[in-house]
Amino acid sequence: MGLEKVAGTMRDNLTVRRVYGEPVERDGVVVIPAASVIGGGGGGHGTEQGKEGEGGGFMLAARPVGAYVLKGGDVRWVPAVDVTVLGAVFAIMVAAIHKARRRKN
Repeated sequence: MGLEKVAGTMRDNLTVRRVYGEPVERDGVVVIPAASVIGGGGGGHGTEQGKEGEGGGFMLAARPVGAYVLKGGDVRWVPAVDVTVLGAVFAIMVAAIHKARRRKN
């Protein structure tokens, strides 16, 4: 993939639509989902043994962070609950408590 194509693909993918999803309306309530998006890329061009070449690539990652809820003229933010993070925190707390109890005995 050439550098121009990589840059074009990055430009097409890093849009506000990756952060804010399509609004959903039901029973007078509008929900606009939001995500945290991070990306990066790189490329290069070189010559070796009389041959030229170029290439590149990029990475894009997104995770939900919450949604804006619009109802009756009011807007409120509802954060997404990341169960993976909550589970990791719980596991670390259990391990720390267990270790502290073992030290006392």
